[in-house]
Amino acid sequence: MGEFVKKMHIVFTYISSCKIWLISMICVDVLFLFFAWVAYPGDLLKLAGLMLFVILSAFIIPLTLIIRKHKQENIAFQSFLLEPDETNEYLLSEVVSPSLRPYVHELGQCLREKQAEIEARNIQVTDYEYYIENWVHEIKKPLSLMTLLLDNRKDEISPRVHTRMLYARDHIKQDVEQILYFSRLGAVHKDYYWEPLSINNICKEAVTDNSTLLDEAGFQIEYSDEDYFVVSDQKGLMFILGQIISNSVKYSDEKTTPLLRFEVKENTDTQQIILSINDNGLGIPPSDLPFIFDKGFTGDTGSYLSRSTGMGLYLVQKMADDLNIRVHVQSHNLGYDKGTAFSLIFPKISDYREG
Repeated sequence: MGEFVKKMHIVFTYISSCKIWLISMICVDVLFLFFAWVAYPGDLLKLAGLMLFVILSAFIIPLTLIIRKHKQENIAFQSFLLEPDETNEYLLSEVVSPSLRPYVHELGQCLREKQAEIEARNIQVTDYEYYIENWVHEIKKPLSLMTLLLDNRKDEISPRVHTRMLYARDHIKQDVEQILYFSRLGAVHKDYYWEPLSINNICKEAVTDNSTLLDEAGFQIEYSDEDYFVVSDQKGLMFILGQIISNSVKYSDEKTTPLLRFEVKENTDTQQIILSINDNGLGIPPSDLPFIFDKGFTGDTGSYLSRSTGMGLYLVQKMADDLNIRVHVQSHNLGYDKGTAFSLIFPKISDYREG
């Protein structure tokens, strides 16, 4: 039924395009019918039937030829758009009117030039991504060596210098992870490994990985008494938590003791598991909240986000989308005078709750 309606719509479109020609023919036939009525009133019905047959033949046959020609033009044009090479350009030129052939040739040249530019850009992007991924893997070698030296030669370094070196190392590791995950955003195949994960265990592991940053800032860490299991990718979830923890460290308030609290609960109405990461830092201005996940957004001067590159939360949102996690951010009015709460909302797959 839908195909029939579509065909009828095409036919009516062609008829509409020929309406001036059709109206002219009807007017001429009406005039001839008038003359026939004056000259041969007894044969009017016969003459009217003959004229109706002639007008239908004169209209239907050309309309059929026009529809067939337009179909050929459409097929040739679609092939030309998919592959605007010289062969398809020639085939399209053969079915269109001679007046349009110069435009087809000009369009073909333009499309081929643009296609060559796109292919060159794609090669450049591919080479750049390959270089970045290799650079990330290469930079991990000196970072591993740095970790080895800091662990084995701790007695030879003053405690303050050792702490600062660990702090710098962890900052570099986070920046490297950002680059690596950003380079993988456009990958067709992503190596996610889905498994049931304890939220509390993942949070504690993320805190351990960022312990140098948290200790340097003097953070107090609190965990929820309850624990739930979610099905997710451990590396991706660790990256999200690491970026959120890093933001809490960057925007902690030096006037108060920094606090980071992990709370997990179940929403039985929506069948969701919600992990909230709350801090008592500087908070996010309400004007910045709608834009914090935009790439490169750093907020107004002096705001919560003005010290960042604008990539961390952008990558958090992209990774969360891949892992089917919804991210909600709330700032201020959190039980403190200020602060930020990131909520990671997971779909509840199975009841993995720990007793």
